[in-house]
Amino acid sequence: GLKKSHRDSLLKNLVADLVLHERVRTTENRAKALSARFGRLMKLIQKKEKREAIRLLPNYCAQAEHGAAHRKLIDELKVKYEKRTSGFTRITRIGMRRGDNASLVQIQLL
Repeated sequence: GLKKSHRDSLLKNLVADLVLHERVRTTENRAKALSARFGRLMKLIQKKEKREAIRLLPNYCAQAEHGAAHRKLIDELKVKYEKRTSGFTRITRIGMRRGDNASLVQIQLL
């Protein structure tokens, strides 16, 4: 697979894209890893105070589009999912990728 630094960077960027666009098309293994990371991130945001959560966000989510993903996480998604403890995402199979026949899925926020 990937080196740890590359894998972490990939997941941070996928989290930022998922937050901004609320759905991402990717391979099945990446979607499963993304779902787990997003679940951990939401639990962390729900537990911590706002200033602590802001300080910890760069460990989980890339600073996409001048912090738009960070702002959306803190301002909108924290409120949206305040009563939910898990199951923040849905993974739906959408077929196979042309070229290497990898299983493609769409992961979306609920």
